[in-house]
Amino acid sequence: EITGLSEETFIKRLAHVRVFARISPGQKVKIVKGFQSRHHIVAMTGDGVNDAPSLKAADIGIAMGQNGTDVAKGAADVILTDDNFATIEKAIEEGRGVYENIKKSVIFLLSSNLGEIMTMFLAVIGGFASPLKSSHILWINLITDSLPALALGIDENDGKALMRMPPRKSTESLFANGGLACTCFYGFLIAAISLTAFFAFPYFLLQKRDLAVSLTNIATLLRQETILIRAQTYTFTVLGMSQLFHAIGMRDIRTSVFRMHHLRNRLMLAAFVSGFILQFAVTEVPFLIRAFGTVHLLPSEWGFLFILAAVPLLAHELLLLPGRK
Repeated sequence: EITGLSEETFIKRLAHVRVFARISPGQKVKIVKGFQSRHHIVAMTGDGVNDAPSLKAADIGIAMGQNGTDVAKGAADVILTDDNFATIEKAIEEGRGVYENIKKSVIFLLSSNLGEIMTMFLAVIGGFASPLKSSHILWINLITDSLPALALGIDENDGKALMRMPPRKSTESLFANGGLACTCFYGFLIAAISLTAFFAFPYFLLQKRDLAVSLTNIATLLRQETILIRAQTYTFTVLGMSQLFHAIGMRDIRTSVFRMHHLRNRLMLAAFVSGFILQFAVTEVPFLIRAFGTVHLLPSEWGFLFILAAVPLLAHELLLLPGRK
Protein backbone atom coordinates (compact mmCIF):
# COMPACT_ATOMS: atom_id res chain seq x y z
CA GLU A 1 0.00 0.00 0.00
CA ILE A 2 2.87 2.37 0.80
CA THR A 3 4.49 1.60 -2.53
CA GLY A 4 1.31 2.54 -4.40
CA LEU A 5 0.91 5.95 -2.77
CA SER A 6 2.27 9.12 -4.30
CA GLU A 7 4.70 11.16 -2.19
CA GLU A 8 2.11 13.87 -1.51
CA THR A 9 -0.62 11.40 -0.53
CA PHE A 10 1.79 9.43 1.63
CA ILE A 11 2.80 12.52 3.62
CA LYS A 12 -0.87 13.43 4.18
CA ARG A 13 -1.64 9.89 5.40
CA LEU A 14 1.15 10.13 7.99
CA ALA A 15 -1.06 12.42 10.08
CA HIS A 16 -3.57 9.59 10.62
CA VAL A 17 -1.61 6.31 10.45
CA ARG A 18 -0.11 4.96 13.67
CA VAL A 19 1.08 1.44 12.78
CA PHE A 20 3.21 0.32 9.82
CA ALA A 21 3.74 -3.41 9.25
CA ARG A 22 5.84 -5.56 6.90
CA ILE A 23 7.83 -2.59 5.61
CA SER A 24 11.19 -2.70 3.87
CA PRO A 25 14.34 -0.83 5.00
CA GLY A 26 13.78 1.72 2.23
CA GLN A 27 10.20 2.34 3.36
CA LYS A 28 11.41 2.93 6.94
CA VAL A 29 13.62 5.72 5.61
CA LYS A 30 10.65 7.06 3.65
CA ILE A 31 8.51 7.16 6.81
CA VAL A 32 11.26 8.95 8.77
CA LYS A 33 11.76 11.55 6.05
CA GLY A 34 7.99 11.93 5.66
CA PHE A 35 7.60 12.89 9.31
CA GLN A 36 10.58 15.25 9.00
CA SER A 37 8.91 16.95 6.02
CA ARG A 38 5.96 17.61 8.34
CA HIS A 39 8.40 19.48 10.63
CA HIS A 40 8.57 16.76 13.28
CA ILE A 41 11.66 15.79 15.27
CA VAL A 42 12.00 12.06 14.58
CA ALA A 43 13.54 9.40 16.82
CA MET A 44 14.04 5.90 15.45
CA THR A 45 14.74 2.74 17.45
CA GLY A 46 16.18 -0.37 15.90
CA ASP A 47 18.43 -3.37 16.45
CA GLY A 48 19.03 -4.99 13.06
CA VAL A 49 21.07 -4.37 9.94
CA ASN A 50 17.93 -3.36 8.03
CA ASP A 51 17.29 -0.58 10.59
CA ALA A 52 20.64 1.13 9.94
CA PRO A 53 19.51 3.42 7.05
CA SER A 54 16.51 4.74 9.00
CA LEU A 55 18.59 5.12 12.19
CA LYS A 56 20.98 7.28 10.18
CA ALA A 57 18.18 9.30 8.57
CA ALA A 58 16.35 10.06 11.83
CA ASP A 59 17.16 13.13 13.92
CA ILE A 60 18.03 10.76 16.75
CA GLY A 61 18.83 7.12 16.03
CA ILE A 62 18.56 4.82 19.06
CA ALA A 63 20.08 1.33 18.84
CA MET A 64 19.61 -1.54 21.27
CA GLY A 65 22.78 -2.11 23.27
CA GLN A 66 22.20 -5.74 24.29
CA ASN A 67 20.54 -7.26 21.22
CA GLY A 68 21.50 -4.72 18.59
CA THR A 69 23.91 -5.48 15.77
CA ASP A 70 27.19 -3.63 15.39
CA VAL A 71 25.87 -2.03 12.17
CA ALA A 72 22.84 -0.61 14.00
CA LYS A 73 25.00 0.67 16.86
CA GLY A 74 27.38 2.31 14.40
CA ALA A 75 24.54 4.12 12.62
CA ALA A 76 22.80 5.30 15.81
CA ASP A 77 23.33 8.45 17.85
CA VAL A 78 22.36 6.81 21.13
CA ILE A 79 22.83 3.23 22.34
CA LEU A 80 20.24 1.99 24.84
CA THR A 81 22.34 -0.22 27.08
CA ASP A 82 19.41 -1.86 28.90
CA ASP A 83 17.15 -2.25 25.79
CA ASN A 84 14.33 -0.70 27.85
CA PHE A 85 12.22 1.83 25.94
CA ALA A 86 11.19 3.53 29.22
CA THR A 87 14.82 4.61 29.65
CA ILE A 88 14.47 6.83 26.56
CA GLU A 89 11.97 9.07 28.34
CA LYS A 90 14.22 9.34 31.40
CA ALA A 91 17.19 10.19 29.19
CA ILE A 92 15.25 12.92 27.37
CA GLU A 93 14.12 14.43 30.67
CA GLU A 94 17.67 14.36 32.04
CA GLY A 95 19.07 15.87 28.84
CA ARG A 96 16.52 18.67 28.84
CA GLY A 97 17.32 19.39 32.48
CA VAL A 98 21.05 19.64 31.75
CA TYR A 99 20.43 21.96 28.79
CA GLU A 100 18.04 24.11 30.85
CA ASN A 101 20.64 24.52 33.61
CA ILE A 102 23.36 25.43 31.13
CA LYS A 103 21.08 27.97 29.48
CA LYS A 104 19.99 29.74 32.65
CA SER A 105 23.55 29.78 34.05
CA VAL A 106 24.86 31.42 30.89
CA ILE A 107 21.98 33.94 30.72
CA PHE A 108 22.45 34.79 34.40
CA LEU A 109 26.18 35.41 33.98
CA LEU A 110 25.76 37.42 30.77
CA SER A 111 22.93 39.58 32.09
CA SER A 112 24.78 40.24 35.37
CA ASN A 113 27.98 41.21 33.58
CA LEU A 114 26.01 43.31 31.09
CA GLY A 115 24.59 45.19 34.08
CA GLU A 116 28.11 45.88 35.36
CA ILE A 117 29.34 47.01 31.94
CA MET A 118 26.39 49.32 31.31
CA THR A 119 26.64 50.83 34.80
CA MET A 120 30.23 51.87 34.12
CA PHE A 121 29.68 52.79 30.48
CA LEU A 122 26.63 55.01 30.97
CA ALA A 123 28.21 56.86 33.89
CA VAL A 124 31.43 57.52 31.97
CA ILE A 125 29.77 58.73 28.76
CA GLY A 126 27.51 60.93 30.91
CA GLY A 127 30.58 62.71 32.26
CA PHE A 128 30.24 61.45 35.83
CA ALA A 129 32.85 59.97 38.12
CA SER A 130 33.29 56.20 38.04
CA PRO A 131 30.50 54.52 40.04
CA LEU A 132 32.71 51.53 40.92
CA LYS A 133 36.33 50.85 41.74
CA SER A 134 38.18 47.93 40.16
CA SER A 135 38.21 46.13 43.52
CA HIS A 136 34.42 46.47 43.68
CA ILE A 137 33.97 44.75 40.32
CA LEU A 138 36.29 41.91 41.31
CA TRP A 139 34.45 41.44 44.60
CA ILE A 140 31.03 41.40 42.90
CA ASN A 141 32.24 38.80 40.43
CA LEU A 142 33.56 36.73 43.32
CA ILE A 143 30.25 36.58 45.18
CA THR A 144 27.89 36.40 42.18
CA ASP A 145 29.73 34.57 39.39
CA SER A 146 30.84 31.64 41.55
CA LEU A 147 28.37 29.96 43.91
CA PRO A 148 25.11 31.36 42.41
CA ALA A 149 26.13 30.29 38.89
CA LEU A 150 27.19 26.86 40.15
CA ALA A 151 23.89 26.54 42.02
CA LEU A 152 21.98 27.23 38.79
CA GLY A 153 24.11 24.63 37.02
CA ILE A 154 23.01 21.84 39.39
CA ASP A 155 19.43 23.02 39.90
CA GLU A 156 16.66 20.43 40.09
CA ASN A 157 14.14 21.29 37.37
CA ASP A 158 10.47 20.46 37.02
CA GLY A 159 10.84 17.38 34.82
CA LYS A 160 7.14 17.16 33.96
CA ALA A 161 7.06 20.78 32.78
CA LEU A 162 10.18 20.25 30.67
CA MET A 163 8.68 17.14 29.05
CA ARG A 164 5.55 19.08 28.06
CA MET A 165 7.69 21.43 25.96
CA PRO A 166 8.15 20.62 22.26
CA PRO A 167 11.56 19.36 21.10
CA ARG A 168 14.04 22.07 20.21
CA LYS A 169 15.94 22.02 16.94
CA SER A 170 19.61 21.08 17.05
CA THR A 171 20.43 24.41 15.36
CA GLU A 172 18.51 26.42 17.97
CA SER A 173 20.50 29.22 19.59
CA LEU A 174 21.04 29.40 23.32
CA PHE A 175 19.26 32.77 23.16
CA ALA A 176 16.14 31.45 21.40
CA ASN A 177 12.68 31.59 22.97
CA GLY A 178 13.28 34.88 24.72
CA GLY A 179 16.82 34.18 25.94
CA LEU A 180 18.31 37.27 24.31
CA ALA A 181 15.45 39.49 25.51
CA CYS A 182 15.87 38.12 29.04
CA THR A 183 19.62 38.83 28.98
CA CYS A 184 19.19 42.40 27.76
CA PHE A 185 16.20 43.19 29.98
CA TYR A 186 17.82 42.12 33.24
CA GLY A 187 21.21 43.53 32.21
CA PHE A 188 19.78 47.01 31.63
CA LEU A 189 17.51 46.72 34.69
CA ILE A 190 20.48 45.96 36.96
CA ALA A 191 22.36 48.86 35.38
CA ALA A 192 19.38 51.18 35.93
CA ILE A 193 18.99 50.40 39.64
CA SER A 194 22.77 50.56 40.17
CA LEU A 195 22.92 54.03 38.62
CA THR A 196 19.87 55.01 40.68
CA ALA A 197 21.82 54.03 43.78
CA PHE A 198 24.84 56.00 42.53
CA PHE A 199 22.85 59.20 42.06
CA ALA A 200 20.68 58.72 45.17
CA PHE A 201 23.06 60.21 47.76
CA PRO A 202 23.90 63.43 45.82
CA TYR A 203 20.20 63.74 44.97
CA PHE A 204 19.23 63.60 48.65
CA LEU A 205 21.95 66.16 49.48
CA LEU A 206 20.68 68.59 46.86
CA GLN A 207 17.18 68.29 48.22
CA LYS A 208 18.40 68.74 51.79
CA ARG A 209 20.32 71.88 50.82
CA ASP A 210 17.38 73.26 48.78
CA LEU A 211 19.48 73.31 45.63
CA ALA A 212 18.26 72.60 42.11
CA VAL A 213 18.34 68.92 41.22
CA SER A 214 20.16 68.68 37.92
CA LEU A 215 22.74 66.43 36.32
CA THR A 216 25.26 69.26 36.44
CA ASN A 217 24.84 69.73 40.19
CA ILE A 218 24.96 65.96 40.77
CA ALA A 219 28.20 65.72 38.76
CA THR A 220 29.66 68.60 40.76
CA LEU A 221 28.87 66.93 44.09
CA LEU A 222 30.36 63.64 42.88
CA ARG A 223 33.70 65.38 42.45
CA GLN A 224 33.93 65.65 46.23
CA GLU A 225 35.73 62.59 47.57
CA THR A 226 33.55 61.98 50.63
CA ILE A 227 30.34 62.15 48.59
CA LEU A 228 31.80 60.01 45.80
CA ILE A 229 32.90 57.27 48.22
CA ARG A 230 29.43 57.01 49.74
CA ALA A 231 27.79 57.03 46.29
CA GLN A 232 30.18 54.28 45.15
CA THR A 233 29.34 52.28 48.28
CA TYR A 234 25.65 52.56 47.40
CA THR A 235 26.33 51.36 43.85
CA PHE A 236 28.64 48.59 45.00
CA THR A 237 26.08 47.30 47.50
CA VAL A 238 23.09 47.41 45.15
CA LEU A 239 24.96 45.85 42.23
CA GLY A 240 26.12 42.92 44.34
CA MET A 241 22.80 42.28 46.08
CA SER A 242 20.69 42.72 42.93
CA GLN A 243 22.59 39.92 41.18
CA LEU A 244 21.90 37.62 44.13
CA PHE A 245 18.18 38.38 43.86
CA HIS A 246 18.43 37.90 40.10
CA ALA A 247 19.94 34.43 40.61
CA ILE A 248 16.89 33.36 42.63
CA GLY A 249 14.53 34.40 39.84
CA MET A 250 16.68 32.73 37.17
CA ARG A 251 16.00 29.30 38.69
CA ASP A 252 12.79 29.30 36.64
CA ILE A 253 11.70 32.37 34.68
CA ARG A 254 8.28 30.78 34.12
CA THR A 255 7.48 30.21 37.81
CA SER A 256 6.85 32.59 40.69
CA VAL A 257 9.43 32.54 43.49
CA PHE A 258 6.55 31.74 45.84
CA ARG A 259 5.93 28.49 43.95
CA MET A 260 9.56 27.39 43.67
CA HIS A 261 10.85 24.60 45.89
CA HIS A 262 13.81 26.48 47.34
CA LEU A 263 14.92 23.64 49.61
CA ARG A 264 15.64 21.50 46.55
CA ASN A 265 18.61 23.73 45.81
CA ARG A 266 20.39 24.23 49.11
CA LEU A 267 23.51 25.48 47.32
CA MET A 268 21.50 28.45 45.99
CA LEU A 269 20.30 29.26 49.51
CA ALA A 270 23.87 29.02 50.78
CA ALA A 271 25.11 31.23 47.92
CA PHE A 272 22.38 33.79 48.60
CA VAL A 273 23.01 33.99 52.36
CA SER A 274 26.82 33.93 52.13
CA GLY A 275 26.74 36.56 49.37
CA PHE A 276 24.70 38.90 51.55
CA ILE A 277 26.95 38.33 54.55
CA LEU A 278 30.07 39.07 52.49
CA GLN A 279 28.49 42.15 50.92
CA PHE A 280 27.45 43.34 54.37
CA ALA A 281 30.97 42.78 55.69
CA VAL A 282 32.66 45.15 53.23
CA THR A 283 30.68 48.06 54.68
CA GLU A 284 30.81 47.03 58.34
CA VAL A 285 34.19 45.40 59.03
CA PRO A 286 36.84 48.13 59.50
CA PHE A 287 39.76 46.48 57.67
CA LEU A 288 37.48 45.57 54.73
CA ILE A 289 36.16 49.13 54.62
CA ARG A 290 39.74 50.37 54.28
CA ALA A 291 40.62 47.71 51.71
CA PHE A 292 37.63 48.40 49.44
CA GLY A 293 37.34 52.14 50.04
CA THR A 294 33.75 51.97 51.28
CA VAL A 295 31.92 53.65 54.16
CA HIS A 296 29.75 52.42 57.02
CA LEU A 297 26.05 52.38 56.11
CA LEU A 298 23.20 53.25 58.45
CA PRO A 299 20.23 50.85 58.93
CA SER A 300 17.99 53.26 57.01
CA GLU A 301 20.46 53.24 54.11
CA TRP A 302 20.57 49.44 54.15
CA GLY A 303 16.78 49.33 54.01
CA PHE A 304 16.68 51.65 50.99
CA LEU A 305 19.43 49.75 49.16
CA PHE A 306 17.88 46.36 49.97
CA ILE A 307 14.55 47.41 48.41
CA LEU A 308 16.35 48.80 45.37
CA ALA A 309 18.39 45.61 44.95
CA ALA A 310 15.23 43.45 45.09
CA VAL A 311 13.82 45.11 41.92
CA PRO A 312 14.98 42.24 39.59
CA LEU A 313 12.95 39.80 41.69
CA LEU A 314 9.95 42.17 41.61
CA ALA A 315 10.31 42.40 37.83
CA HIS A 316 10.39 38.59 37.68
CA GLU A 317 7.02 38.46 39.43
CA LEU A 318 5.47 41.26 37.37
CA LEU A 319 6.47 39.62 34.08
CA LEU A 320 4.55 36.51 35.14
CA LEU A 321 1.29 38.40 35.85
CA PRO A 322 -0.13 38.28 32.27
CA GLY A 323 0.17 34.47 32.21
CA ARG A 324 -1.40 33.83 35.59
CA LYS A 325 -4.95 32.62 35.88
